[in-house]
Amino acid sequence: MSEIKATLNGAAGADPSSRYFVREHHPENGTLLGFWLYLMSDVLLFAGLFAAYAVLGRAYAGGPTGAELFDLKLIAINTGFLLVSSITFGFAMIAAQAKNLGKAQLWLAITGVLGACFLALEIYEFQHLIHLGAGPDRSAFLTSFFALVGTHGLHVLFGTVWLVVLMIQLGKHGLSIENMRRLSCLSMFWHFLDVVWIFVFTFVYLMGVLP
Repeated sequence: MSEIKATLNGAAGADPSSRYFVREHHPENGTLLGFWLYLMSDVLLFAGLFAAYAVLGRAYAGGPTGAELFDLKLIAINTGFLLVSSITFGFAMIAAQAKNLGKAQLWLAITGVLGACFLALEIYEFQHLIHLGAGPDRSAFLTSFFALVGTHGLHVLFGTVWLVVLMIQLGKHGLSIENMRRLSCLSMFWHFLDVVWIFVFTFVYLMGVLP
């Protein structure tokens, strides 16, 4: 990062103690690049969890199988919540780019409600499985299942909290350059979670009910 040297009075022979340095701000796309790197690390995290599930997904240890435990109707509803939330977030971005703060906040609020509904159903599913005696300590299959689905759920929880904080920032500072950059980062994060969930729904739930 370059430094710009200046003096308080502009005189060449001024006292050295009166000199100061001004640092240039980082490039505007620096934050987005850093966030892309973070998302790549998350890709590696989920790749490891999917690999673990692929190895352990049939290790039932005499316990229940996915076909016996998974309620596809419930999971389909939960999938709908998350996929629709991705669409509403897209509407929020369109409104933000049009400088319509009110509509942007409305669509963000709807996105947050859908995210909360997704989390509520996932917590219900986990509680139901544990109540049936199918907790993460029952078998390697359930350990890998809870690890993968739970990690995704924690990401959705983090994204929902981030969304609420961002709405507060939008209310205080409007659609500033900084808030638009934050919106872009959260948008990438939210759509990334949708993509991960599609893989979870397909390889964990749909394939899990197969004999």
